Amino acid sequence: LFPVQTPPLPLPVLQAAHCQMIKDLSACLLGQNLRVDCRYENKTDNPLTYEFSITKDNRKHVIHSTISVSENIYRSRANVTMHKNLVCLHLQSFTTSDEGIYMCELKATNDYTGNQIKNITVIKDKLEKCAGFSLLIQNTSWLLLLLLSLPLLQAVDFVSL
Repeated sequence: LFPVQTPPLPLPVLQAAHCQMIKDLSACLLGQNLRVDCRYENKTDNPLTYEFSITKDNRKHVIHSTISVSENIYRSRANVTMHKNLVCLHLQSFTTSDEGIYMCELKATNDYTGNQIKNITVIKDKLEKCAGFSLLIQNTSWLLLLLLSLPLLQAVDFVSL
């Protein structure tokens, strides 16, 4: 009699693929406010956590975060908006004292490969103005749809006369 060999059971494999990859980090001025756009490629529906920080004088300062606690000096001036594949930091009353290396750090829940991090150096005199049209698309898509539909509404109105 020979022992019956059973095939080994497949072991569950932990996925080690990055759930999100930061594609681009950019900064621009909108009036007196700084906007930092952190664009990413999302490969999961898992909730996303983020942290925006600045390094100046060789020290990291957390501006806005769902990962750790934001510093008091930024808490009242900073807010973050999230849209499809875009996390935006808005820092009000941006001055030269806010210059430094800005960092966007993203992590998807249950992504065991570690956080995605990208840096950008922000100097007030070298910042470009934010494009109004792209801002409109990112922050108020419903308003853009309304504006684009106005000619249609006027055409319908004209036809009914």
